[in-house]
Amino acid sequence: MRFVFAIVAFVLAAAMIVLGLAQRTVFLEPNSISLSTTVTGDAAYTVIDPSALAAYSGRQTVSLSGPGEVFMAFGRSADVDAWIGNDAHVDISLVDGELVATDTAATTDGSESDTDTSETTEVVDEPQTSPVGSDLWLDEFSAQQELVSAINVPDDISLIVASDGVEPAPSEISLSWRVDNGTPWAGPLIVGGAVMLLLGLVLYLLALLHLRRSRGPRRNVPRPRLPRLPRPPRPRALKASEITGPRKSLNRFVVIVPVLTISGLVLSGCSAEFWPGGGDPVSGSSSTASPTPNSTDEAEDATAPAPAAVTVPQLERIVAKISTIATEADAALDSDSLTTRFTGPALEQRLANYKIRAVAPEVTASAAIPASPLVLTLPQQTESWPRTVMTVIQDTDTTSVAPTALVLSQETPRDNYLVEYAVQLEPESRVDVAPAIVGAPLIAPDSRLLLMPPDEVGAAYADILAQGEASQWFDKFEATGDSFRSQVAERRATAIAELEITAALEYTSTGGSGRTLALATNDSGSVIAVSLNEVETVSPVAEQAVVGPEEGSVSSRALSGIDESTKGLQSTYADQLLFYVPAAGSDDKISLLGFSQGLISSAELP
Repeated sequence: MRFVFAIVAFVLAAAMIVLGLAQRTVFLEPNSISLSTTVTGDAAYTVIDPSALAAYSGRQTVSLSGPGEVFMAFGRSADVDAWIGNDAHVDISLVDGELVATDTAATTDGSESDTDTSETTEVVDEPQTSPVGSDLWLDEFSAQQELVSAINVPDDISLIVASDGVEPAPSEISLSWRVDNGTPWAGPLIVGGAVMLLLGLVLYLLALLHLRRSRGPRRNVPRPRLPRLPRPPRPRALKASEITGPRKSLNRFVVIVPVLTISGLVLSGCSAEFWPGGGDPVSGSSSTASPTPNSTDEAEDATAPAPAAVTVPQLERIVAKISTIATEADAALDSDSLTTRFTGPALEQRLANYKIRAVAPEVTASAAIPASPLVLTLPQQTESWPRTVMTVIQDTDTTSVAPTALVLSQETPRDNYLVEYAVQLEPESRVDVAPAIVGAPLIAPDSRLLLMPPDEVGAAYADILAQGEASQWFDKFEATGDSFRSQVAERRATAIAELEITAALEYTSTGGSGRTLALATNDSGSVIAVSLNEVETVSPVAEQAVVGPEEGSVSSRALSGIDESTKGLQSTYADQLLFYVPAAGSDDKISLLGFSQGLISSAELP
């Protein structure tokens, strides 16, 4: 029976091992599913919509090929559609399990006309724009002729594919998804077969031992005597090694073969895919889009807030680009480069600094724009344009420098974000704002829900700068911690003290070149950015008297180009101011969060 059990064990072992190996070979399913299509026509853009990207679950691998440059980016579907606008493009969607490409002709009236890809579509001749480097994209990739990229994007994300915005977009498009082709029973079967093989081997050896013992000495039994016959000649005895070879070597080989066989089979089942609950077969490095809120309840709720204009990683890339351009432009006094990323009072102040430093290089440059890290991000809740985003950056290399607050604006989908305000924060600035993924609504300039309407804050603060405690608005603003107010008062007092008897000095304030931008805070208040122009006029009060820039004012002389005048001089200082305004009815006061000031003009009076 021992031999029977051993044979049964060998048969079971062979069956289990063969079945386990078959699951990893002949029965193994493909590890990916692919869909592909070929785009025809001359459209410069191709949009892959969410239905195609969500054809199967898991990460998507996008393969693109074309004759020249291949570019791909992904962003929110609404942002991609807004960037495309009315330009001719190809939409790729999922229809009956297949990718279908549909030409969409360019229109001039805001409507779109869809036609089948086999038909010729008349395209309106409109200027094309390259999508490379747009601030709308969550991430982008580019290559020559062929691009393969693994991404992991949630719902409501679309891909835009292009060449250079002029040449036709890449024609060969393929999407693939890794699927779980793991064989969780392959490992147990192979290892179990190896154990059964070892068990069969043990049973076989026990059976052989039992058989050898059964042939040992037995009791003597009387035998009948037979007549003795002549003894035949005895042949020469042969050694055992001459028949079977060295017995010791044979035994070693018999033992080694099962051990090697069992070890190989066991090691072949060590991969995670061979076992139940093994590792994720579709894991791997890829580019992942930041998730966007898209629950069904929110989609059905008409009162759900609009999404945040940007994500934190998206804004980090934008700020890094701005920092690079600002640093290079500041060093080279390159005004053309600066205008690609600055606007409003931030641009005005830096351009004036360039003019001054071109004449007087010893003048200090405007405050640098750090690249990272972003310690606060407050994007506007919106799906339309223009868009506003506020962020605070702390330069980790120079901790003695105050954090920089930027207020960015984007006018249209194809415009980049521009720095409209760049201020240094006060040391004790604190404000409670919503998380970056939620964002904040933009407050109307004339809103009465605040302690003071945003468009009145600048004028009220200018009145305090001019009259001090005599201003009717003095009690509305927090004086403690407002270092800008004391700096202005000190500068004006010094100028008056140094004024000649034959000259008169006058200060007036006007609205600056920047818009009033206000974003809501968690306590129903608002962070408000405003700009002011402080105009300083020095005029002679006696005949033949002359006036000039105050002593040591290199900046004024550099901008005006004169040392003295009989008509008078007028200098304008631009103020960028960032305030916190409490909600209406609050007992708190309006506080200054940060500021930046710079001389922007100096000229002789007419």
